[in-house]
Amino acid sequence: MKLKTSLVVIATLISGLLATEQTRAAIALDRTRVIFDGGSKSVSLGISNENKELPYLAQGWIEDAAGKKLESTLLVLPPLQRVEPGAKSQVKIQATAAAMQLPQDRESIYYFNLREIPPKSTKPNTLQIALQTRVKLFYRPAPLMATPNDYANPWQAKLTLTKLGDKYQVNNPTPYYVTLTSASTSLKGKEIVDFEQLMVNPKSSASLNLSAALLGSNPVLTYINDFGGRPQLVFQCAGTTCTVKENVPG
Repeated sequence: MKLKTSLVVIATLISGLLATEQTRAAIALDRTRVIFDGGSKSVSLGISNENKELPYLAQGWIEDAAGKKLESTLLVLPPLQRVEPGAKSQVKIQATAAAMQLPQDRESIYYFNLREIPPKSTKPNTLQIALQTRVKLFYRPAPLMATPNDYANPWQAKLTLTKLGDKYQVNNPTPYYVTLTSASTSLKGKEIVDFEQLMVNPKSSASLNLSAALLGSNPVLTYINDFGGRPQLVFQCAGTTCTVKENVPG
């Protein structure tokens, strides 16, 4: 899964031309998604300061699916820390007692945010811009933690498609979120540029934005697995129903 980043203007001093002090993220995260094991009390994430000259502050927090900052359930420790030039550190996501009240028959989704705060510039006429990284955080109840057999026989292969009018509906009977990133009409075919990424909730359904006619009778959908890989699901359709005939590692 791609990391979502956004720009945050920390301070602006305008006098003539503006100079941008940083053009790339200084504080980097060691993964593109977080899987929180419901049987554990915490998970540690690695962060690093890619700037070799300046220290940065790293601020972390968690939001729910509606974008509201969590005050309980899952906490980031420490919420703010200084990372020296070129140094590495860790951020811990800690579960509270409230986490036990989350559904135990399916995943819950949150978003982990990491914002860099640069040191105050001593240069005049400087525009300081910070990057903020936002990645999906899946709370996975202990009974649902994946085994080697689960990875060898991925649950994503249980997806089915149903043709409704001129659209395909994706049916997800599993207790896991499944994110689809691209589509093509064949395994070696080119990705369809108009495809819109889709996350299908556990035990739920959602419609693809493309027409069924465009995808054809053997659509191929690419998904993101726990390790950030992008395997492909090759579907075979009969009538209005399509099932996975092959899962191609990626």
